[in-house]
Amino acid sequence: MGIVIAVSSGKGGTGKTTTVAALSSCLAVLGHKTLCIDFDAEMKNLDIALGMTDFAIMDFMDVVSGRVDLISACSESPMIPNLFFLSAPSDSVPDESNIGALKEMFNTVRANFDYCLLDAPPGIGTGFKLAHCNVDMSIIVTTGESPSMRDAARTAGAVRDLGVRNLRLLVNRVLPKNFRQTNTTVDDVIDITGVRLLGLIAEDRGIFRALHKGVPLVLYDKRKSAYDFLDAARRITGEDIPLYR
Repeated sequence: MGIVIAVSSGKGGTGKTTTVAALSSCLAVLGHKTLCIDFDAEMKNLDIALGMTDFAIMDFMDVVSGRVDLISACSESPMIPNLFFLSAPSDSVPDESNIGALKEMFNTVRANFDYCLLDAPPGIGTGFKLAHCNVDMSIIVTTGESPSMRDAARTAGAVRDLGVRNLRLLVNRVLPKNFRQTNTTVDDVIDITGVRLLGLIAEDRGIFRALHKGVPLVLYDKRKSAYDFLDAARRITGEDIPLYR
């Protein structure tokens, strides 16, 4: 059975969508059949980060409503084998009446994919709760800034309130000089959020350039951030990869 993972953040601007695209791409490159679902119906930018803007036709509400089956709704990446994408809807937003159908869809996902990553809406509103209604893991994305860490701690509490116990923390846009200037460390981030660390992603202008070229980060040059995401993906699969190296 596959593993369904919600990726969330307490606020926008942490790089959550980039994280979903990068981790999904890395899992696929590692040989795992991977589906990423854009669950953020209001913003829906995951297709851009995946370089699949012109390929997504169906959305997850088509599956939830029964208009189409899951496999027919998913689009396969033209650049990365094993990588599939399911878009957020343009004309409807899921609500609590869809919980049963969403749980059923996630069970179908588990039967057909090794991993599924959901790009959950930021904050802890209805969309966030629906994204966590039937998941195996939650990854919370934060930066080293104090407001972001505080929001991540609140998000972690909300995830636990929803019954999810397998939480991981990914610290994005890491610049060592920023930690030195604020006299903080990564350990402080872990202490504030109370979540086990999954990975540290270096600040990298290459992420911006890859996004605007429509190329998945893992295929764009030899970026340190791409290797950071690859290490995080390997940890998701259970590999024992050192966190600091």
